[in-house]
Amino acid sequence: VVTARADETGQKQMVAYYVAGQEIGASELRSELGRELPSYMVPSYFVQLEQMPLSPNGKIDRKALPAPEGSLQSGADYVAPRTWVEVKLAHIWQDVLGLTQVGVKENFFEIGGHSLRATTLASKIHKELNKPLPLRSIFEAPTIEQLATVLESLDQVTYASIPVTEDR
Repeated sequence: VVTARADETGQKQMVAYYVAGQEIGASELRSELGRELPSYMVPSYFVQLEQMPLSPNGKIDRKALPAPEGSLQSGADYVAPRTWVEVKLAHIWQDVLGLTQVGVKENFFEIGGHSLRATTLASKIHKELNKPLPLRSIFEAPTIEQLATVLESLDQVTYASIPVTEDR
């Protein structure tokens, strides 16, 4: 069962509830669903249940589904920011996603990001780091680690693309 629930910040998040005969991790489910669905349709939270709660008439009782516990987990091991750019990006991501901690290897779209939040992220990066970032960069480099590399290469591209003239 997939339903929309408000998170701690009041933003609607898709939550998937499932029953399985064995423990299945969120990263494995995201990976499988990502093969069939566009990223914006893959749920942010996954909750494994012993059994689905049923109403007296035998239908799934959506009101009895538990709220997801804890913060979003991507399945990636936490790696702390290592550079100044990664630290700044981590703070921006935490603000945009309403999270208290974000590792540099976590995928933006697996921890609550979507296209609208990606737009907000690009805008905040431009404002706080004074670096215009094409929106597609967030989709192509969805981790802090990858995005930091993109931002560092923007500096090189900016300077490298300035034509050299005789009088300089």
